[in-house]
Amino acid sequence: PRFPTMASDSGDRHATLKRCLGVLRDARNDSEQFAALLLVTKAVRAGEVDAKTRRQIFDAIGFTFPTRLLTSRQPPAGCPPHTFRALGLTLLACFCTDPELAGHSQILNKIPTFNDVLLSPCDPDSTSMVDDVYQCLSAVLATAKGPRELVTKGAVSALCQAYLNGGHGSDRALTLLVGLLAVAEAKCWQRDAPQLLAVLSKLSGDFLKAEDMTKFDLCELLPHFIPLSPPLTESSQGSECLCRLYKGLADILGSKLSQSQRDPALKLAASLVQACGAEWIPAGSAGSKFLALLVNLACVEVRLTLEEPDPVEVEGKKEVVTACYVLMEMGIQECLREENPLLQTVQKMQLMRIMEEAFGAVIFYLRQVKQEDLQDPFIFASVRVLGAWMAEETSSLKQEICELLPFLVDYARKLFKEGSPAVSLPQAELVSTEGSALPQDALRFLLPGFCHLTAEDRPRDILISEGAPALLCEYFLQQWEVLTSESTAPAPLMSTEMSLQTTCGVFLNLVVTAPDLVRRDKTFSSLMDVLLKSLPLLLPQKHHLVLAANVATLGLMMARILAGSAALQGTQSAKEFFGAAIRFLSQAHTAQAEPSSDSLAVAVSPAYVSAWGDIRELWFLGMQALAACVPLFPWLPHAALGARWLPALSQLLSRAAPASLDSELVTAFQAVLVELARASQQCRDVILSHHGMEWANLYGMAALEQCLAEQ
Repeated sequence: PRFPTMASDSGDRHATLKRCLGVLRDARNDSEQFAALLLVTKAVRAGEVDAKTRRQIFDAIGFTFPTRLLTSRQPPAGCPPHTFRALGLTLLACFCTDPELAGHSQILNKIPTFNDVLLSPCDPDSTSMVDDVYQCLSAVLATAKGPRELVTKGAVSALCQAYLNGGHGSDRALTLLVGLLAVAEAKCWQRDAPQLLAVLSKLSGDFLKAEDMTKFDLCELLPHFIPLSPPLTESSQGSECLCRLYKGLADILGSKLSQSQRDPALKLAASLVQACGAEWIPAGSAGSKFLALLVNLACVEVRLTLEEPDPVEVEGKKEVVTACYVLMEMGIQECLREENPLLQTVQKMQLMRIMEEAFGAVIFYLRQVKQEDLQDPFIFASVRVLGAWMAEETSSLKQEICELLPFLVDYARKLFKEGSPAVSLPQAELVSTEGSALPQDALRFLLPGFCHLTAEDRPRDILISEGAPALLCEYFLQQWEVLTSESTAPAPLMSTEMSLQTTCGVFLNLVVTAPDLVRRDKTFSSLMDVLLKSLPLLLPQKHHLVLAANVATLGLMMARILAGSAALQGTQSAKEFFGAAIRFLSQAHTAQAEPSSDSLAVAVSPAYVSAWGDIRELWFLGMQALAACVPLFPWLPHAALGARWLPALSQLLSRAAPASLDSELVTAFQAVLVELARASQQCRDVILSHHGMEWANLYGMAALEQCLAEQ
């Protein structure tokens, strides 16, 4: 007979398979090819095909024949309707065990067919088809282009439905969804949020109802299905999921647990915090107790692991301790929250004490770190969470933090210079997931703490001796380049801008408290050059107003100290900077009608109102610094005249009701006006020609009156 049955002996089976492959190559018609194919697929299903034979099958039939089988509607006589489709899928599943073939366009364009199989009713005869489809999809997921193709060709929706239908292989659908979300979470949620929410809804319902070890298995699984905030907090279905997850976690954490049970629960809680802060925890007594318990458990876990670090034990606990860091950072934020706080004052005080002990353990651990371990993402997570504590809590652990500062500066410098390849642990991003938090950007998280510390003598001296100013200047330059590069997406810019603002805050502290350092350290001359060039670019962009305020004020403060430097001797960049600084200061106030009377009042300009809380102090400091700069730069009065500030300010003061100006604003205006009048006869004449003597008297500007009265 031309087609013998498959022999039982292994050697005979391979010989028969080879003969069948020959027939596949040389078949004169479909019936001959089909008969040979039946034997080949039988061998494939029995797992008797090695890599070499698999390639021979592919070389014999390629993708053309399986494609024909998938589209054929007429089964052989006496065979089930899906016979051809089943054969085609078996062959494709066989080919997909070769990674090179799994990523082939002929496999990728079959994804809609695979979806159809998953969504079709599955009778006992078609389970092998479903198994073959899962094998194909798993292989595609493991290829470079696979995840993107699966998402765009609707596999996420099909897998969600297959899981929810609970048919044959639905557990494999869930496994594939976990794999897809791990590599393409944002794209999956962007395209298929309703379907993924339906899966999360089922999982969270199962989690709440489970009363056996399944509950802890679901703790491990659920974090994969928790997206960033919008789908959870902006839909009723998402809110219901959060409610069930809260109740399920409250059940778990309120019970006596073993280590293996507590760890997954803490990781699930951390993933919820990353997704939506503390929004998932309800207000009221039960919610506040739960939050306090959560942070308390996290602190205990951190102390147990880090206070007496056993390298082997720490290694196994890094992921759960990183999750605890997420919960501790939430604890800091909630203890500081004044509006609608979840915690009562007593709870806040207790938690701050408990967190102080946990951060003592973090510091202790970081002091043991060896140079060769600096690339470890867990070190990064530890530095980050300590940065969050330093940003808010400046009075406690001061001695310990001062002792750790050399390590922190050195660590931040090494990662910054090397562009560290370290990658974050699953929860190492903590609550914020904004863009410029590249693993090497440890400085971003340390800057707020450094800003507080540079206001105090001892930590400031340590930071200076460790070379922090030069590092921060380089960092400022790098972040400025990120901000000004057109290719950057909007998301990272917010964190870049915040980093630049906070760096300005650190430098402002140094300018005020260590002027001699500014004079002698060339770092500040380099920084001055950058500030001169950056302000004219920033100011026209109204959404960068807070950063412009920081740059303007820092530049003016530094210019007082570096007045003798070549860059400030009437150069084009200096004139453009001071012109921009004057525009920033002069446009902050305007005259507005008072609702209760006919008179006008001096008010913050509409363009400045939304940012005024952030820039008010900077504006006053900037006015003070500008006044100090006027006598140092002979060309500065001319710049003020060119900006037409004096006529505009005179008009503002002439029209407004004196009672609408507080004494602080009067003092700020007078300081600048006096210096301009003293330095330039032309400025003095402009003020006098705009009734300067009258409004100077009206506002009680005695120093200006005296100056204008002098010949």
